[in-house]
Amino acid sequence: MPRPIYATIYPAAVAHNLSAAKQASAQSGANVWATIKANAYGHGIERIFSGLREADGLAMLDFAEAALVRSLGWQKPILMLEGCFSAEDYALAQALDLTVVVHHQAQIEWLLQAQLTQKINVYLKMNSGMNRVGFAPSRYQAAFDALKSAEQVESITLMTHFANADLPDGVAKPLQIFNQTTAKIMADFPQTQRSCSNSAAILQHPDAHFDWVRPGIMTYGGTPIGASSAASFGLMPAMSLHAQLIAIQELQAGDAVGYGSRFVATQSMRIGVVACGYADGYPRHAPDGTPVMVDGVVTRLVGRVSMDMLMVDLSPVAHAAVGSAVELWGAQIAIDDVASAAGTIGYELMCALAPRVPVNVAL
Repeated sequence: MPRPIYATIYPAAVAHNLSAAKQASAQSGANVWATIKANAYGHGIERIFSGLREADGLAMLDFAEAALVRSLGWQKPILMLEGCFSAEDYALAQALDLTVVVHHQAQIEWLLQAQLTQKINVYLKMNSGMNRVGFAPSRYQAAFDALKSAEQVESITLMTHFANADLPDGVAKPLQIFNQTTAKIMADFPQTQRSCSNSAAILQHPDAHFDWVRPGIMTYGGTPIGASSAASFGLMPAMSLHAQLIAIQELQAGDAVGYGSRFVATQSMRIGVVACGYADGYPRHAPDGTPVMVDGVVTRLVGRVSMDMLMVDLSPVAHAAVGSAVELWGAQIAIDDVASAAGTIGYELMCALAPRVPVNVAL
């Protein structure tokens, strides 16, 4: 039989979570870009595609992924979040009918040189404090003017990205910068659209919703706000990871578990060995106490995670045996709880699911 580990992807959960994003931004009437970069945060674009139907557009980075969703039949807008990486990419953007982000001067120069037969839509990105990509506020108007006069450009949407939208006051300063910088543009061209909100801003900063929101992690049932659970926002996990017990050990006080003998039993106890390790995408640095569910009972990880196995305390699961079902994350064990215990974020665990893990798609 195959090694007893598998992941399940739930397109219906993706659809549900996008509906939650729409509801959260309904008052502003914002359209929704479903962000599917990094192969849909590790879930697989093709696997979740049926759950994306109600999105108003798809946002991604890779031109190959844009070609993929077009081949799957997607006819609505596609937004390339990092824009073009060379002058030649603009011809590809035209061929695939893509909207491209423009965030530095070279991209404007490439666009002005492009021999296009049709105009394309662009998003002009402002650096409002993240300091990754985007035009400084002092250069934003000039960039807008250059694009506005370009014969290759159909429409311009104003855009920024928040570094701290998960904090209660995390968008106040960057939103002020964005609004002040774009005030003249909005006065001169009041129909110009704007896009600022990621998942956290969608859920707690309605003043930043504007015309298009860009849900990322919430699309997959993860929380963008560390102090709040995804379930508290009505979100559903789009991925679960399951395995089975493949062995059981009886320990006595003083017996150690796993490499480095990190965990030492203080009394007699049963330890279950799970067919999952860091080569499957489980975080190697997960500490003792990380939640795991065995046969419907929440217990804890003990000992260091190895390449192919991890160990759990069976003290609260007296009936557990070889073959008992294990949930590493999913409907009962929130991926964010596992990530938090391991000192990381749910995004990383989603993206880290290893190719060797069999994946089912729930219909």
